Amino acid sequence: MSDNPEIVDNVQDVPLSDTLGDRYLSYALSTIMSRSLPDVRDGLKPVHRRLLFAMRHLKLNPETGFKKCARVVGDVIGKYHPHGDQSVYDAMVRLAQEFAVRYPLVDGQGNFGNIDGDNAAAMRYTEARMTAVATALMEGLDQDAVDFRETYDGEEEEPVVMPANFPNLLANGSSGIAVGMATNIPPHNVGEICTALLHLIKFPGAHMEKLVSFINGPDFPTGGTIVESRESIIKSYETGRGSFRLRAKWDVEETGRGMYQVVVTEIPYQIQKSKLIERIADLMFQKKLPMLADILDESSEDIRVVLEPRSRTVEPEVLMESLFRLTDLETRISLNMNVLEGGKLPSVMSLREVLQAFLDHRQVVLVRRSKFRLGKIEHRLEVLGGYLIAYLNLDEVIRIIRYEDEVKSSLMGTFSLTEIQAEAILNMRLRSLRKLEEMEIRTEFSALEAEKAGLLELLGSEDFRWDKISEEIKETRKKFGSKTELGVRRSLFADAPVIDIIPVEAMIEKEPITVICSEKGWVRAMKGHVAIDDKIKYKEGDGYKFGFTAYTTDKVILVGSNGRFYTLGCDKLPGGRGHGEPVRLMIDLPNEDEIVALFVYQPGKKLMLASIAGRGFMLDADNIIASTKNGKQVMNVEAGENKVSVCYIIDDAHDTVAIIGTNRKMLVFPLEQMPQMNRGRGAILQKYKGAHMGDITSFSKEDGLSWPMKGDRTRTETDLMTWIGRRGAVGRMPPHGFPTTNRFS
Repeated sequence: MSDNPEIVDNVQDVPLSDTLGDRYLSYALSTIMSRSLPDVRDGLKPVHRRLLFAMRHLKLNPETGFKKCARVVGDVIGKYHPHGDQSVYDAMVRLAQEFAVRYPLVDGQGNFGNIDGDNAAAMRYTEARMTAVATALMEGLDQDAVDFRETYDGEEEEPVVMPANFPNLLANGSSGIAVGMATNIPPHNVGEICTALLHLIKFPGAHMEKLVSFINGPDFPTGGTIVESRESIIKSYETGRGSFRLRAKWDVEETGRGMYQVVVTEIPYQIQKSKLIERIADLMFQKKLPMLADILDESSEDIRVVLEPRSRTVEPEVLMESLFRLTDLETRISLNMNVLEGGKLPSVMSLREVLQAFLDHRQVVLVRRSKFRLGKIEHRLEVLGGYLIAYLNLDEVIRIIRYEDEVKSSLMGTFSLTEIQAEAILNMRLRSLRKLEEMEIRTEFSALEAEKAGLLELLGSEDFRWDKISEEIKETRKKFGSKTELGVRRSLFADAPVIDIIPVEAMIEKEPITVICSEKGWVRAMKGHVAIDDKIKYKEGDGYKFGFTAYTTDKVILVGSNGRFYTLGCDKLPGGRGHGEPVRLMIDLPNEDEIVALFVYQPGKKLMLASIAGRGFMLDADNIIASTKNGKQVMNVEAGENKVSVCYIIDDAHDTVAIIGTNRKMLVFPLEQMPQMNRGRGAILQKYKGAHMGDITSFSKEDGLSWPMKGDRTRTETDLMTWIGRRGAVGRMPPHGFPTTNRFS
């Protein structure tokens, strides 16, 4: 402990968990409020808002020249946003990318990246200015339309929110990940948004179906085709959560002699073209796209990806459906309208709530701008009133100015002027004393009086304000709507065709193979159906464990002692040259678990599964196929001795089960007593005390139970009355001569 009393007095004895909780909560709130979630009113995050505000101060308007991006970034991080310059520049670059933002806020000059995923040039090389959309977002910023707050160092002020004469949240969308929450809003067509806003002003209780009839769905900057059902779109907009199925746009071009090629002209949103082509080429190398012969990238400024089919008999629709299923030519764009309500409270909003929040914000902005203008008019009217008094009493005003010591007070006392009026008269230029100037003042005075009356009427009537907002929205629709080049809808809608895709397995050439798996888990597929004998070589210290014949079109099922079933395609097994490859590289089988069974998948068959603890059940083979390397959990096992021990396919002719434990007790019971399940621990098959299951098998009661004897002999027992009981019993000692290994085979 320090001897300094100031340090000692400053030490607080608090639980570490409470301190960590408080710190983490502060961090979470900071991330949510100041980084990741957009404001529902202007659709901007703080970094975007500060970028635009800094560009406005630099007078980077659409009609002016460009300035270096480094200058803009420097102002942003120096005055408003004390974070890394690269993160600020990355945010600025995205606002300028036409393939990333539906209505760009930054007009970039230079290399700002491309749809292949290439990065933008360094900020010292690129230049930028604002677009008309950005200026619309800040319209009225100098008219007290919104509140301002101090910057991080207290030397400047920045807007809390933009006036937003543009529905930016829905038009450009937003995405971000905060602590414990996220947002993802796809871009939409601003013309459709404006039409929906006008309808909502006229009918505040409009149903979602009606709003969706105006806003049909997202409108992505890269185009594409949306193949989501209308019912799903309505539900997504009602709840604020959902997804949209988006496909690439493609056409067929005839190449002569009955051949054709498919040309992809638009790819899904946020998909990098280079990685998409690389993925398709990789699938071709893995022979997972047997219908595709080649892929070519002929893109320049426009996207043009050429797909060549392997045969003229392949239908284009079938070829594309296979690509849609395996590649990012089809993707799902999620919808999670989690936004800051009023700039403070995170909330998942529906489409109607988002539109209404924008309209409410425009109402507040209109009132504040009207009051600001009204104050300016009243001040000007006061000044003009003083001017008129001066003109009517010009000689006396001149006398007072020339001979009185306290000029301002004399003017105020003589003509009952306010201080503002007196100051304005004293600051008036001599050239303004012309008769023409007096007429102009009277004209201006009358015009301002009329404007003041209009503003008072506007502030006094909500209906008038909604009419004014409607006019502004119509002007936005005219400026950025579907009749403009920027506003034409790019993403179209279509129904996904119902096409029966031929399975990839059906296109694999059927060839005979022999599958071998060693004791240490090295697997290989030898060509042809060969004899499994001593001629097959293994690594030193390894040996044979599983072997069977199959075809390249088959699937192999691997059962682990952890109760998981793994699926391997025979066409993907390593060749027979050498010792093969470890099967654990192909599946996620833990090192502590063993391979219990390996066999060819046979649809429609039934399997028997049993654990060391003497539990088991039957299941349908159709329920064991796994789609991932992690496998599929079928039998729930516990740590320790309860591991899967036996799994095999039951012969259709079998009707009886025989089980034996390590305590040399054998039990025989009807197969119908074996429970059938899809997943679980299983039922008790035989009870043990200080022992566990040795083996289990099924057989035909009529044919009898067989087991191996010494000298390659087999014994069959048909009189099994001594051992027949109910499932779950203890059993009796096996027949004389039963193997001491307690195994039926």
